[in-house]
This record gives sequence, C-alpha cells and structure tokens, in this order.
Amino acid sequence: MLHRFLIYSELVYTLSNFQVKTVLVNHFDSKNEFYIILFTICGILGALIIASLLLIIIRRHVVSKEKLHNLTKPDTEASKDYQDLCRARMAVKGQTPGDTVHGRVTSLSKESEQSPSSRSSTSSWSEEPALHNMDISTGHMVLSYMEDHLKNKDRLDQEWVALCAYVAEPCETSIALKKDNVNKNRSKEVLPYDHSRVVLNELSNATGSDYINASSITDHDPRNPAYIATQGPLPHTAPDFWQLIWEQGAVVIVMLSRLTEGDIAMCHRYWPEEGSEVYHIYEVHLVSEHIWCDDYLVRSFYLKNIRTGETRTVTQFHFLSWPEANVPSSTKALLEFRRKVNKSYRGRSCPIVVHCSDGAGRTGTYCLIDMVLSRMAKGAKEIDIAATLEHLRDQRPRMVATKQQFEFVLTAVAEEVHAILKALPPQPAPIQQEKEIK
Repeated sequence: MLHRFLIYSELVYTLSNFQVKTVLVNHFDSKNEFYIILFTICGILGALIIASLLLIIIRRHVVSKEKLHNLTKPDTEASKDYQDLCRARMAVKGQTPGDTVHGRVTSLSKESEQSPSSRSSTSSWSEEPALHNMDISTGHMVLSYMEDHLKNKDRLDQEWVALCAYVAEPCETSIALKKDNVNKNRSKEVLPYDHSRVVLNELSNATGSDYINASSITDHDPRNPAYIATQGPLPHTAPDFWQLIWEQGAVVIVMLSRLTEGDIAMCHRYWPEEGSEVYHIYEVHLVSEHIWCDDYLVRSFYLKNIRTGETRTVTQFHFLSWPEANVPSSTKALLEFRRKVNKSYRGRSCPIVVHCSDGAGRTGTYCLIDMVLSRMAKGAKEIDIAATLEHLRDQRPRMVATKQQFEFVLTAVAEEVHAILKALPPQPAPIQQEKEIK
C-alpha cells in the first residue's frame, strides 16, 4: 500500500507540471478523458489518506483499551482470591437492591460513626478451617493444656506477671525519639526498636525521611518477615504508610480498629472515601467495599506508583468490633475473619501489614493467634504461647497489652484447634487380626 501511495504521489507531482500536463492532454483523445483520469487519481489518493487516518485512530483506540485492560486486570493472586470470596458471598447471601453503588457500599461512608448494630444486619458467612497438617496428638495435647490453663486462674495470673516482667534485649528506640520523628508517633509507649524497625527509602519519601512507626515481625526466617506491625496512620504519615505497603510488596492489610472510638481518633482514613486519591507518589483507587457481616468488611484498592507507572492490587480486611484495650465479644467472628485473611494471602511470600491504633495491643493479639495457629498447621510438635509472645515482644514493645487479651489468645487457639480436630476426617480404627478357629 505504501509503494502504491508513493507512485501515485509522484504521478500527481508530475501532473502539476504544466508541460507534462500538455503532453498528457495531447496524448489522450480528449480533455475530458484526461480530467476523468486526473479526478480518479485524486479520489484514490483521498481514499488512501482517509484510510490511513482511520487506521491511526483505530490503533490508538486499541492501545488505550489494552492499557485500561491491564489496569483493571487483577495482577495478583490476592485479588483473584478476593474476587472468589465476593462471588461466593453473593451466591450465599444474594444482593439487595440499593445496597451498593458501582460496587461500593454506600452505607459505610460514615462507618467510623456507626456501630455494628446500626447497619443492616447480614448473617455471618461461616467458613470451615482449611486443611491442615496439624499433628492430631499435638492438637489434643494443646487443647487439654489450654482448657486446664484457662480454668486455673492462679496459673494464668502468674504467667502474665512473668510476661510483664520480661525485658527485650536489645530494646533501643533512638531513631523513634529523634526530634524529626517524634511527631510521627501516635503513642509514646509504643516505639519501634532500632533493630527491627521498617526502614523506608528516603529518596522516595515525601519529607526525605526513612522513619515510620512500624516493626518487622519474623517467625522462623529473619530474612522474610511474617508481619509488619504498625500504628494507625496519622494525617501527615498516610503517604509513609503507602510507601511502606509498596516497598514491602504487601498485598493484604489487616485493620483492627475503627477510625474513631468514643470521639477519640484511632486512625486517620488513609484511603479515599470514593474514587482515587494521591499520597505523594502513590495513587490509591477504591475499587470496592463490601460488608461481610456485622463485625468486619473488606475493601479492595488499586495502588499505583506514579513515578514508575506500576500498579498493584491491595486488599484491606477491616475488623470493626474490637474495642481498644479490650477483646471482641466472642472468638468466632475473629477466627472467621482470620481464615478469610489467610485465604486471600495464601501462597504469598510478602508480609501481612497489621495495624490497630498503636500497633501493639490488638495488633499483637492478632499476630500471636495467627502465629501459633500457623505453626500448628505446619505440624509443630511443641507449642509455647508465652514464649511465642516473648518472641513478638523482642521485635516490638507491648505486643498484647492486657491479661484479658492474653486470655483471649488462649481461648481463640483452643477453639480453633477444636474446630480443626472436628473437621479432620475420622481416623481409621486399628485393624484387629481375626484369629482362625481351628
């Protein structure tokens, strides 16, 4: 096509020369025949130009469509699992007209001012424990130990006193106490240790700082943190929070506090109430917001690094019914909440970002429950909850803030172990050899 276009262009250029035009006119039988051919050539050229313009427009449309497809296409397993959860939830519960607008729950625009009972009640979607490699004998031993521990209040009191006397080593918090960092801390009592704090890339930071009140929490492998425990962002640290999410490769956020509790600010709303919002070089787009039950909801975000153009899907699980310095009314909702978090997270090597208000009391309680149950799910033969809590406190201070929260951990672990044992297939009875009667 390009070759023909060049030939026709050359011909028109030649035709524009008067002398050649005269020769051509003399060559043809009449002037009419010459003008017919000239108009035909011009028509062909015009059609080619129009066709070329149409091709350019179509190509731009295709490219734009591909970019939009790449933006909206789930790019992580976490988003796929999140959508699977949504489909399953809709299949069980069904959609009530008027509940959502463009996939977003409109009744939650003021969620911080509402109590669970003030929203439309939806039945909890129960989820069975996942298949585990838990050693059955260990499970029964742990269950027996937990029940005995909870009945013996003196023993529980003594263990809590010993935990309160535990001192982590090392425990320096010099970075958190620097003049430029003090106003980034929500609580004076909960400061990240120097050796376990999360370090931000200062070149990507809005204020050129590498500090955020967040701690890496490892289980077995110090190179790969299982969690990042952090405080609820303040208004001026929200960009730092999203920088942490991006740099740590996190795809799941567990939020355990409301935005306000009793007129006290617990956490700044670090996500857009609708649409998108830019936090320094990170654009956050709220894709969906769904109530799963009265106790928690799930939000899905597209996170874009404006500087590089890269995008990522992040899922936030927000537990609503856990008062500060207290415990949920029952373990059932939190255990189901944890199962959904882990279903979305499964197979990922990045840490789960967990926060409440100060990033210690409720955050530590959740991490302790999850760490103990995860160890058991992997077939651990020995479980020591007190020692595991000391391990957490080696990495962040005041993890699990009250004896009531520690007791809640024991109760939750016991109930989940009981549910796992109940869900396991029945074990075959020993085959007894029949004696032959002679």
